[in-house]
Amino acid sequence: MNSRILFFLLMVLFFADSATSKETVKYIYYSDFGAVGDGITDDFDAIVKAHAAANAAGLPVRANAGATYYIGGANQTAQIQTDTDWSGAKFIIDDVNVENRESQVFNISSKLPPVEITTIKTLKKGQTKLDLSLPHNSLIIVIDNETMRYIREGLNLDNGSPQTDVFLVDKNGNVDEKTPIIWDFDNISSIIAYPIDTETLTVNGGHFTRIANQAESNYTYYFRGIGVKRSNVLIDSLYHIVTGELEHGAPYNGFIRISDCAEVMVQNCTLSGRKTYTTIGRANAPVPMGTYDILVNRSINVTFKNCKQTNCIHDTEYWGIFGSNYSKNLVLDNVKFSRFDAHKGVLNATIRNSELGHQGINLIGKGLFLIENSKSSGWSFINLRSDYGSTWEGEFVIRNCEFNPRNGQRFDAVLISGSYSGQHDFGYKCFMPRKITIDGLFINDSNPPLEGYSGPKLFFNLNSANTSEAFIEKYPYTVTEEVFIKNLTTKSGLPLVVSNNPFMFRGVRVVEEE
Repeated sequence: MNSRILFFLLMVLFFADSATSKETVKYIYYSDFGAVGDGITDDFDAIVKAHAAANAAGLPVRANAGATYYIGGANQTAQIQTDTDWSGAKFIIDDVNVENRESQVFNISSKLPPVEITTIKTLKKGQTKLDLSLPHNSLIIVIDNETMRYIREGLNLDNGSPQTDVFLVDKNGNVDEKTPIIWDFDNISSIIAYPIDTETLTVNGGHFTRIANQAESNYTYYFRGIGVKRSNVLIDSLYHIVTGELEHGAPYNGFIRISDCAEVMVQNCTLSGRKTYTTIGRANAPVPMGTYDILVNRSINVTFKNCKQTNCIHDTEYWGIFGSNYSKNLVLDNVKFSRFDAHKGVLNATIRNSELGHQGINLIGKGLFLIENSKSSGWSFINLRSDYGSTWEGEFVIRNCEFNPRNGQRFDAVLISGSYSGQHDFGYKCFMPRKITIDGLFINDSNPPLEGYSGPKLFFNLNSANTSEAFIEKYPYTVTEEVFIKNLTTKSGLPLVVSNNPFMFRGVRVVEEE
């Protein structure tokens, strides 16, 4: 153990055991380990050591109010395992010269070790109990490397990803009914149980300025932020801004990156969209690179509440701020973000009291997608991602919302968009939402295309070739069965059109209620 940390721990034990002492150590400060806080001196090493000492002693950490901590590019990470208060302090994270772009600056981690499970060889979709006994309620991550899902189509085409699922169990192996198993696993490659901490770890405050990397514009993702790999975490009142972006740069994998955990709340935070850079994709054509300030991967019950971003949510120079993969029960509540995106599937998502900007709502997945008391300004109200099969196996509910196509630019008004050729195997059967309920929706179609505008469309023409019985889908697509509409109004006064492809949606039952 580092001598400074050892000395500090001995002092903590001395004060804690001393009956005559009038003082006890209540907090660990970065200055205790030599942090200067002048915004010039590299304080990264002192910050790492302070958290290591705090973790060993079980003490909270406080930044020194008024300090500005400069964090250089060293390949190290401060592990946060106790409450941390950054209120009144500033941080400068310099990414111009880093030793390891995949190294986080901070990582919120658990002291409880994960458990590798080797006794279970198969799982079934909807299975409600696992034959195991665990020391803690846990988040389970199961992977089958022999079965490929999310076989991507388009400019970033790929061969798919191993079948992955994430769900919650109690100590006796009972599966939480709100996080069901969604795939059959006949060839399990790994199962890991991540214990769920019972006490909330809180990280509060902090003003972070990122000096952006100046790398070439390739898919060399930078992390260099705050990783969250512990369940039951609250991040409150954090501010993050980005400076130094050039005409080229590598993308980011999230300033806040939540993975392999459950029960995480991010509230009262201000984050930043990242400048969009272009590279050559796998199809040997130029593609814009996704770059995120928020990423949620393999996580459950994650909420963003009362959050916003520093730059305008309608500014197309910046990529959408939010992305996710393999997650369940995501909630945005009273946020103002440029984008919500579920790449490799989400089970159940809710957006309420919020506003989504130029990249709007993009998703694929299962279960219930609920959006209420919210506004979206994407090119469609909800976009089913075509690169992953425009699939949603479940239900949409739209309640008391407003749709402004392209934030008032001249554009058609389409509620549900996507694309499905019927000729590509995505690794799963693809669906449109079986049922759609609209109860209160205003479509601001005040600036439609110059000619031939017949009114807003419920469904985009997802397959322009599917116009007669002669068309054969190699991989059949299940379209929506029924749509219930109530309290829908349009700025143009024109009625809602089912689709410009009436044949494809001929079987949809549309019920308009008074």
